[in-house]
Amino acid sequence: MQIYVGNLPWTTTEEELREFFKDYKILGPAKVIRDHSTGRSKGYGFVEVQEGIKAIEDTDGKELKGRPLRVNKAVRKAQVTNEGA
Repeated sequence: MQIYVGNLPWTTTEEELREFFKDYKILGPAKVIRDHSTGRSKGYGFVEVQEGIKAIEDTDGKELKGRPLRVNKAVRKAQVTNEGA
């Protein structure tokens, strides 16, 4: 399951994000979303883990570097279509 991790500290690296979720059997890369122009973190990221429900229950509200995380199941954005354009 891919999970969304919000309210990340700006300095969080992808390796730190992986380390934070290592107990939930990470299946893919951890990704901290960055601004294309500045390279600065946008304060959220994604991690794919085998034990997604448990990871959400255990880590939502838990602090990382002094900030309480918001952890939810990741939801894909609806694709925008240009019908009628």
